[in-house]
Amino acid sequence: MTFLSSALLIAALAGAAGPAGPTPPGRVTAFVNVTVIPMDRERAIPNQTVIVRGDRIVEIGPASRVKVPEGGVRVDGRGKFLIPGLAEMHAHIPGGQAADSVVERTLFLYVSGGITTVRGMLGHPRHLALRARAARGELVSPTIYTSGPSFNGNSVPTPEAAAKAVREQKEAGYDFLKIHPGIRRDVFDTLAATAQRVRIPLAGHVPLDVGLARALETRFATIDHLDGYIEAMVRDGSPLEPSQSAFFGVNLAEQVDESKMAALVSATQNAGVWNVPTQILMENLIVGGRAEELAARPEMRYVAPAMLAEWAESKNALLEETGASARSARRMIEVRRKLIKALHAAGAGLLLGSDAPQVYNVPGFSTHRELEAMVAAGLTPYQALETGTRNVATFFGTLKETGTVETGKRADLVLLDGDPLRDIRSTAKRSGVMLGGRWMPRAEIDARLAAVARSVGGS
Repeated sequence: MTFLSSALLIAALAGAAGPAGPTPPGRVTAFVNVTVIPMDRERAIPNQTVIVRGDRIVEIGPASRVKVPEGGVRVDGRGKFLIPGLAEMHAHIPGGQAADSVVERTLFLYVSGGITTVRGMLGHPRHLALRARAARGELVSPTIYTSGPSFNGNSVPTPEAAAKAVREQKEAGYDFLKIHPGIRRDVFDTLAATAQRVRIPLAGHVPLDVGLARALETRFATIDHLDGYIEAMVRDGSPLEPSQSAFFGVNLAEQVDESKMAALVSATQNAGVWNVPTQILMENLIVGGRAEELAARPEMRYVAPAMLAEWAESKNALLEETGASARSARRMIEVRRKLIKALHAAGAGLLLGSDAPQVYNVPGFSTHRELEAMVAAGLTPYQALETGTRNVATFFGTLKETGTVETGKRADLVLLDGDPLRDIRSTAKRSGVMLGGRWMPRAEIDARLAAVARSVGGS
């Protein structure tokens, strides 16, 4: 089982992204009579007015006391809830020869869903300039963190090639190195040692020849997809070896010894390694219903019919291609849910990421389905929200600037029609998004999304 090309979906996305520009420093927007969910701890503060000037929150207080400055734009927050902008920590951004318009449309889709930070997990040299343009407010774009091009068995076949590529990506200015499958252990060891010397983190997959223990020992910044954990839990004496793993161990799940989980969780916490589970990707493929049901989701109107057909083929072929039984596939989901809950309970960091675009994961929409998957795994709605807000700021070291709704912080905000602490599905019920102080009401977002749907034949 292989991942589908993200570029195929990205190329199918269309619709005007609209003009952008830095938020004027004097522009004032006020959210009046809103319930603030600051995400500094589990609480909701009703009847607040939040004043934003330029790209910063400058005042928060009771609506009866805080006055809206003359000329400020008033946003009625009665019955609504204000949360920090969310992050998609396993995102994909167009690279290669994709037209600038396609890049901008994809970034807009993320923003439309209240995603104000993305971590691009398959980098390209053009993403460095894109990151800078987004930081200057020249695009309707989340804040971008990006890897460089993938490290895999083909791109770094030798230790010498790996060391050279690490140095080049560090010098180019990428934020981290993306690790893919297929890297030999001796190549990885040189890669990891070089990365440590030049101070650039590793993130992504755990190659089979490397294994989870070595990935933890080298202190990956993040392990994505919970890669390596199923393989590390294969019971002693199993007829299947971890080296026979297919698609994150879907064929090995019936061989899992859950008594091994506690030690792996403890090792993860001790190593300070974060995980980005991308659980909804697995659930889409395994327990998410028939392909026809997934294709009927509302956000699929932004996906070309040809891409939906490819996704259906991928889903329907999963068991045959991996040699897994239906029972093993269901067991995989069960084990992963227990692992997510155990990692959280042990204090091992979790970050929100769905792997968009990917099988039935549409940018700006799948992140919210990932939140639901985190709650289904046993996290409370607040704990799930932490993975996409405060935890992200802690991970990046930006908590003084982002991650919570507090005075002095960057005004990346989402206004919701329902209380996400009661029902996590409320994060998908947005009245609007504020990106670096720029307010985009629901009507503006919906008009742009309608253009996307028309361009791909949706409705």
